[in-house]
Amino acid sequence: MDPNLNRARDLAEDEIILGKMGYRQELSRRMGGFSNFAISFSIICILAGCITSFPSGFCTVGGASIGLGWPLVCLFSMIVAATMAHIASAFPTAGGLYHWASILGGRGLGWATAWFNMAGLITVAAAVNAGAYDFMAAAFNFPTFGHPQAVRILGIAFITVSHAVFNHKGIRLTTLLTDFSGYLILLVSLALTAALLWNSPHYEFARLTTFSNYSGIPADDPVIPSSKSLGWLFALGFLLPAYTLTGFDASAHTSEETVGAGRNVPRGIVRSVWISSLFGWIMLCAIVLAIPNMDAAAAQGNNAFPWIMKSVLPSSLSLLLLVGISVAQYFCGLACLTSGSRMAFAFARDGGLPGSKYLRRVSPTARTPSVAIWFVAILAVSFIIFLPYTAIAAVCAVFLYISYVLPTAAGFYAWGRSWTEPGPWSIGAWYRPLAVLAMVGCGGLIVIGMQPPNQQAAWIVGGMLVAMVIVWFGFERKRFQGPPLPARRSSPAA
Repeated sequence: MDPNLNRARDLAEDEIILGKMGYRQELSRRMGGFSNFAISFSIICILAGCITSFPSGFCTVGGASIGLGWPLVCLFSMIVAATMAHIASAFPTAGGLYHWASILGGRGLGWATAWFNMAGLITVAAAVNAGAYDFMAAAFNFPTFGHPQAVRILGIAFITVSHAVFNHKGIRLTTLLTDFSGYLILLVSLALTAALLWNSPHYEFARLTTFSNYSGIPADDPVIPSSKSLGWLFALGFLLPAYTLTGFDASAHTSEETVGAGRNVPRGIVRSVWISSLFGWIMLCAIVLAIPNMDAAAAQGNNAFPWIMKSVLPSSLSLLLLVGISVAQYFCGLACLTSGSRMAFAFARDGGLPGSKYLRRVSPTARTPSVAIWFVAILAVSFIIFLPYTAIAAVCAVFLYISYVLPTAAGFYAWGRSWTEPGPWSIGAWYRPLAVLAMVGCGGLIVIGMQPPNQQAAWIVGGMLVAMVIVWFGFERKRFQGPPLPARRSSPAA
């Protein structure tokens, strides 16, 4: 069949489904299946999360955190992704999680999900850009002119503003860059893995299952506070994969810009997680196997990865790979801003944000949510002024996984009752048992994510929860109407 006819049919069907959900097509629908996958894959970006957060995993129990902890948490992330994809296929809108929770659990749950998701997307943009700047500054010895903190903030602000400019120009340009990013991540991660294995002085596979207590190291600035419990340290290492494997909701947030959304969005969610899980594990194992001396690497603290690169690889090859990693991290931040701005647009479209009448505006020429783009960019930069990188990373992981699981929990109760018809992509009877596992795992992640050195996360998450309760019952419960009433039905085709 003529591919142009297929595309025209899919576009017509997408617009009909969106109309039945109470919205008209405002954004430019240009993304195909690979592009939808690429934007989530670019946000997950194993060359960003795996590398910038490598010390937070390695400096817990050493190689076992990678060899055993990474696949364990990846299994949890795959469960969360599968349950999200099941819902995304049935309700393909830019609001994503917020719309699902509203449709399946009511406008109050939808409102709460929106705020957790918004907070998570803003902090993940902040964490990615802060981590990217710190990585590049360490790798290339950026000058600080005697004012390292001021230069750092300016550098992160410049990165974020450039992302906003690209997003403002239109989804066509953003899609080209995130498509390129998808290929770049695969190419550089494979090259890095091969280079480290080729130049490794030995292959001690036992490292990947050996527990070593590296907490409290280095003494002057420990990555993880000292603890005698290897079990607890192993759990703290879960934050490395948990932080890395976030942002796959971007496929849902770009639903209204994706052709054949009911099929391509859930595929994008699931594929981005399992491919990132597999390639990330192989790459991290190669890093651990290539370490000349495990104790010496742990002693480097947050500088562990650049030290490993410079200790093992020829200088020219190390420089080339560091450049590739830096570019991939830059595009990761670009995709984060794309996802966050679409969430802000969707929530503002329903009147959920202060200044919604401005934030919902779409550029008539670029057909992008221009005001929402700059709104998210400004808030992301603001975060890095007040919080260290590790705290932001922990906060964003907690916020995002809460927002991932809330609609899943609502779907658990609605599935087979008020929600009886799935979309074209479905996990069928597996949905409800996997939803239970997702909820239990999220509870454990919340506890871990609030422990030292990320104790600030407890105050931030707790404070936000208290504020949300006050605002909802004091003001928003009567004012906020939620998504359009046509969305409250059993399936998009109903």
